[in-house]
Amino acid sequence: MANTGKVSQVIGPVVDVSFESKNELPNILNALKVTKNNGSEVVLEVQQHLGEDRVRTIAMDSTEGLVRGMEVINLGSPISMPTGESIR
Repeated sequence: MANTGKVSQVIGPVVDVSFESKNELPNILNALKVTKNNGSEVVLEVQQHLGEDRVRTIAMDSTEGLVRGMEVINLGSPISMPTGESIR
């Protein structure tokens, strides 16, 4: 089962996410994903641990439509992009 949290605060591109316990906090620089009500997804990057159960993230796209309580999924690794010949 994926590690999930909830959006607790949105201020511009900064999104705070709460998790059940400190044992579930994603690592710094990990990617998180939240799905908006219109079906589009926003990737968040963890920048800071806030206390024992919250992280502060930066959104990689517009946060318009994100609200408190939305489910956030920890993708378990940092944001990555393919490189080399395979992307041509």
